[in-house]
Amino acid sequence: MAPLIDGPWKFQVGDDPRWAGIALDDSSWETLDLSAPASSIDGDVGLPNYVGGWMAHGHSGYQGYAWYRRTLAIPKGDRVWDVLGPTAVEDGYELYWNGKRLGGSGRLGESPRVVGTRPMIFSLPSDAAGTQGVIAIRAFMQPGSAAGPASGGIHVAPTLAPQPESRELYRVQWWRSVAGYIVEVIEPLAMAMVIVLALSLRQLSSDQSFIAFVCVALLLSAVKRLDNAIVSWTDLLSLPAYTWLNNVLWMPLSLAAWALAWNRWVLPPSRGIDAGALVLAALGIAGGVMGAAWGTQVFRLGTLALLVLVAARTARNGPMRGMALTVLLVIAVSQYTSELGSLGVPTIWFPFGIGVTLTQYVYGIAIPLLAVLIVRTVTTAKAVPGRRQGPAVWPH
Repeated sequence: MAPLIDGPWKFQVGDDPRWAGIALDDSSWETLDLSAPASSIDGDVGLPNYVGGWMAHGHSGYQGYAWYRRTLAIPKGDRVWDVLGPTAVEDGYELYWNGKRLGGSGRLGESPRVVGTRPMIFSLPSDAAGTQGVIAIRAFMQPGSAAGPASGGIHVAPTLAPQPESRELYRVQWWRSVAGYIVEVIEPLAMAMVIVLALSLRQLSSDQSFIAFVCVALLLSAVKRLDNAIVSWTDLLSLPAYTWLNNVLWMPLSLAAWALAWNRWVLPPSRGIDAGALVLAALGIAGGVMGAAWGTQVFRLGTLALLVLVAARTARNGPMRGMALTVLLVIAVSQYTSELGSLGVPTIWFPFGIGVTLTQYVYGIAIPLLAVLIVRTVTTAKAVPGRRQGPAVWPH
């Protein structure tokens, strides 16, 4: 027995700590229904019972604080009851029972710190059974965060459950969260293994310069992917810090590193492509710092054009053309899934009810292919002694 606390809630934008109190008259508040359509899931992990946020209920564009309240009857008996917190909230929340704060996600108040919403469980008072009380949720959406037409506040209603069933449900929620992001740990580990392989073979390779830059690109890409799991499972990264790191550092630096790496597949590297990659990377970083979408877009499309030029050089003069072009294409797809999504290409699937993104699928192909390509540079060097060996060629 674990009913969702869905249905109609009283809702009010703004913030006042007194709104947690049991004696508050909330009759003038509007009503917001947290009942989800049948088979509704979120578009990321695949969380069930997903509903649109307050922007889909008449508060378009609103970011900041809002409160949810409702009266809740606890079944009679000698059971101890828990409330499992909402598993999808933009962006942080606090949960209260009869005016007492039980806990929440992140830190709210004068200096809010919002983090990824994780499964949480809160114990009601031991004498709550057979009584009626008020559950209140103070929600906060970080101003300036990315928003859609259905953003804001609670997306999955909390759940009321008795012990020990509540603890089992809590474990199930965590299993789904872990399953949703475990690939973001496995693939960075695989990238790290390729880096170790590449460094161990570099002195024997015919493409030492390429390998040096590939290791940098892999390291940056691994950190970028790993951050997704860190922000989803822990409080180590706040959501603004996660967004800043991705937009200002990991995304522009990793994409630029891939362009610089592939420019070294055909030696000598094109100085024009090197210069273009560095200038575009600076523009991408500046766009991320200033929040200028046009700067990020010019960087990404410009770097894509450079990768096309690199592919043309490889097709004309590069060794192992077929394999190199295949790996280059797969790497490029892994970096441009958002653009493919805007063209109508599906970017997420839900095998076994768990979301797996196009990026995760493509990296699953790209990482072993890249490892094979690196090994092939060693066999090529042995077949043609002395070919293209030497120190890494860095841009002038």
